[in-house]
Amino acid sequence: MTSSPARSHTAAAGTVSAATAPCPVVVIAADGHVVELNAAAAGLLPAARSGRRLLSPDWLAAASGDTRAVSGPVGDRFFSAHPSAAAGDSTAWWLVDETECRSLLSELEAERARTRFLNDASTALLSSLNLDRCTEVTARLATQHLADAALVISPAANGRLPVVLCDHRGEVSRRTVTGSPGTVPGLTEALRGFPPVPAQWIDPSTAPGWLVPTGFGEVGSLAVTPLPGHGVSAGALVLLRRGREAAFTDGDEILARLFAARAGAAMSAARLYAEQNRISETLMRELLPPTLRQLEGVDFAGGYRPSKDTERVGGDFYDVHPPGEDFPETLAVLGDVAGKGLEAAVLTGKIRNTLQALLPLAGDHTRMLRLLNNAMRTSHHTRFATLVLASVRREESDVVLRLTAAGHPPPLVLRGDGSVEEVDSRGSLIGVLPTIAAHTAHVRLAPGETCLLFTDGVTEARGGPLGDTLFGEQRLMRAAAECVGMPAEAVVERIQMVTAQWLGDGRHDDIAVMAITAPRGSHLSAVDGTTRGRFTA
Repeated sequence: MTSSPARSHTAAAGTVSAATAPCPVVVIAADGHVVELNAAAAGLLPAARSGRRLLSPDWLAAASGDTRAVSGPVGDRFFSAHPSAAAGDSTAWWLVDETECRSLLSELEAERARTRFLNDASTALLSSLNLDRCTEVTARLATQHLADAALVISPAANGRLPVVLCDHRGEVSRRTVTGSPGTVPGLTEALRGFPPVPAQWIDPSTAPGWLVPTGFGEVGSLAVTPLPGHGVSAGALVLLRRGREAAFTDGDEILARLFAARAGAAMSAARLYAEQNRISETLMRELLPPTLRQLEGVDFAGGYRPSKDTERVGGDFYDVHPPGEDFPETLAVLGDVAGKGLEAAVLTGKIRNTLQALLPLAGDHTRMLRLLNNAMRTSHHTRFATLVLASVRREESDVVLRLTAAGHPPPLVLRGDGSVEEVDSRGSLIGVLPTIAAHTAHVRLAPGETCLLFTDGVTEARGGPLGDTLFGEQRLMRAAAECVGMPAEAVVERIQMVTAQWLGDGRHDDIAVMAITAPRGSHLSAVDGTTRGRFTA
């Protein structure tokens, strides 16, 4: 409020004496004596008398001769005094009641503080989808802003209550409680998501020992509020305060509920994310290509790169099935489902499962492919697939293969003399036509020779100097020729490295590579000198 301009003594006195003055006014001389005061001032300051020194309130008495506004309490009210020059050396002080204004300002600042706390809490709670970290942050924030200690109690698992405790020293710990939640008033209801029981209804002396931190002392006040989640309760928040004078007010409980709503939503989201992640990991293990190794005396190696580095699965796949009772040969499969990402990977999983079920028919590749084609055409999927079947067996030091390609690029054979041959096997796409045609080729690998299976993600990789040139079959054959005599793992790594160098940072399709190699070994003569003996693996 601005000070009134200086006026003459008559004007000042007339203003002070007017019954219509908007507020109490008292005129004080330079020596601290009261010159004049109106009726409102006399009622407010009963000890003030004209001609006497003003002694109360002390903050106004000390302001004699000051030209700045001052403020202070008068009884249970709060006033500000604004000076204006009066006659002579006296000053007229206009007293303005600011009690309500200060109360409103105090409430406004408190509300701003609560809003800042809730905003900061939301940011902290949503900064991680880790459930353990989320519960710890909840307990720590509640202790810092709402109580002297806080416990976050999750719903019971196998009759035990998981508890995260932040004590009065700010230390966070975890424990599992076997006691019944019914020993804490309102806890059973809160864990089920029911509205909280008012704190004044809870006797803090009934708190069980496991609820009170070590060294906490007497519990003066206890509040229990649910942590609402997405459809189900995320748990309960228990707040503890020390000392009887620190009871929870209605405002404290409202703030606790607002905080609990944010914490419960964050905990529920973290728990849902963890559950979905566990499900994804379980399903992903079934969709990821297997780790290949030597099997039945034959070396197998495989490599896979999805179309996006952020994904783990896609439309390309490979499998190796060891011989069984109904199929004496090892069956290797490499395929490519149209499309990319998770949708293609789901169909990939179905194809792999179908082939697993058809293993007893592995002796007849064409029949296997025909049954797989029928299964794909009768499903709701509209995608098609290409693949190569390779039945593998060891004969002495050599490896014999039966190869059947269904709409897939034909495999390559890396010979010991440095040449690279294309296997003569081509067939129809799987999942498109009602009938399919396929041709099976027979290949024999001498020790050190390799049969290379690959998807079109290799030959159709775009890169090079301009970034738009196909890698192509000829470059692949030259790269394969450089791998002659290498172990299966080295062949796969070399083809993947050359393809990656060609791609650079460009976009690409899924890439899968498999190498089947006849291992080098030495001949062991038969101990009886008559039978053929065997080759070492």
